[in-house]
Amino acid sequence: MGAHPHRHFESITKCNTEGRSNQTVAADLDGTLLVSKSSFPYFILVALEAGSILRAITLLLSVPFVYLTYLFVSESLAIQTFVFISIAGLKIRDIELVSRSVLPKFYADDVHPQTWKVFSSFGKRYIVTANPRIMVEPFVKTFLGVDKVLGTELDVTKSGRATGFIKSPGVLVGVHKRNALLKEFGTDNLPDLGLGDRDTDFDFMSICKEGYLVPKTRVEPLPRNKLLSPVIFHEGRFVQRPTPIVALLTFLWLPIGIILSILRVYLNIPLPERIAYYMYKILGIKVIVKGTPPPAPKKGQPGVLFVCNHRTVLDPVVTAVALGRKISCVTYSISKFTEIISPIKAVALSRERDRDAENIKRLLEEGDLVICPEGTTCREPFLLRFSALFAELTDRIVPVAINTKQTVFHGTTVRGHKVLDPYFVFMNPMPTYEITFLNKLPTEFTCKGGKSAIEVANYIQKVLGGTLGFECTNLTRKDKYAILAGTDGRVSTTTTTTTTTKKEKA
Repeated sequence: MGAHPHRHFESITKCNTEGRSNQTVAADLDGTLLVSKSSFPYFILVALEAGSILRAITLLLSVPFVYLTYLFVSESLAIQTFVFISIAGLKIRDIELVSRSVLPKFYADDVHPQTWKVFSSFGKRYIVTANPRIMVEPFVKTFLGVDKVLGTELDVTKSGRATGFIKSPGVLVGVHKRNALLKEFGTDNLPDLGLGDRDTDFDFMSICKEGYLVPKTRVEPLPRNKLLSPVIFHEGRFVQRPTPIVALLTFLWLPIGIILSILRVYLNIPLPERIAYYMYKILGIKVIVKGTPPPAPKKGQPGVLFVCNHRTVLDPVVTAVALGRKISCVTYSISKFTEIISPIKAVALSRERDRDAENIKRLLEEGDLVICPEGTTCREPFLLRFSALFAELTDRIVPVAINTKQTVFHGTTVRGHKVLDPYFVFMNPMPTYEITFLNKLPTEFTCKGGKSAIEVANYIQKVLGGTLGFECTNLTRKDKYAILAGTDGRVSTTTTTTTTTKKEKA
């Protein structure tokens, strides 16, 4: 097929979506399926999460040069520059993990509603993008139902590291997008519809049977619950989409945040919980307490088991501050360092059922105890399946609903250094905790009242989900680690004390 003249393309708002289920669509990504035209946020996330903060800062400093290159030289060279700075020397395995665990959340927050309405009406869906295929594929296949991604391919060494260069034919822009479609479909079975947003998309749009243009109008991104699957688990420290301005402000805040977090962590360690509550206020930590917690147990009386959902590693500590008294907590794989600096007693569980049951019973004899039966944290408004062990050990159960607000950094990680989790929570300008103490579980809803342990656990999960407005799931810690890290979440005994803090509170 020779040179194909560019047609005039009408707005996507005029595209008919009826009867498309047996047809094929090919769409560009940035500015077409996504609201934003810039791929910078995704490159800096890869640079930071798969590389280092120095690499991310270097990428940020390159933005003026890359922007001028894009405007006055070529889109291809601008993208090549981003690719080289962000991924040169990185292991392909690390790039894949970041693409699967970090990027989907940010892509999902930026889907164009009108384009998705059209795109989702087609039975066969293809993406034609200048972005590296490895970065785009996990999101579009899982959440947009894409059959195949035609994207830029990275050059990789025999040892599995990205060189920073691009495989032939180069960055997929302009005529390269057209050639990619011709190679994939041939000349006789080209896509029924092509969608793009700029002149470098016209080449591939022109050879499709129909073509529509996404106009440069301001629109609100599609709500995440309209995608094919919800984003339940995600990784990475950044809360906000790191546009150049947001990334710059975040890096400028970083030294202030580090100092603030150290003060917030260490000034509160020696303080009684009642005083710590006021120190939290002074240091800008907001703790909102709702409900009426039970009084401290009298001497000789067993303690109450506070059953909480799990948002951050600091949930038990903040619960103690909200109660205004000392309590204990049980956790998994706690390091010696964390044990020393913890303002409350933290006891490691062994995953041996009988032994763990004995430990929990002993701690309840000593006083109140906090447990998070999800076994790991979840950032999104979902509750994971509750382990039922706790329900067999006491009928003095008080459900506690915990919600948090973090505006700059996430205080949880799967692949990063977990020992830093509490510091990242407190590096936020004003970390906010909302602790809601619900009524003590009636005896008829406990094992003592004839319910099974699983029924009790499921009931508490449902009650906490209703209080928080969260959705209950059957997902587990193992599911989370399989999705985000490709592991089962178990901790190596040789690294527990040096690289982990609370593996179960990831």
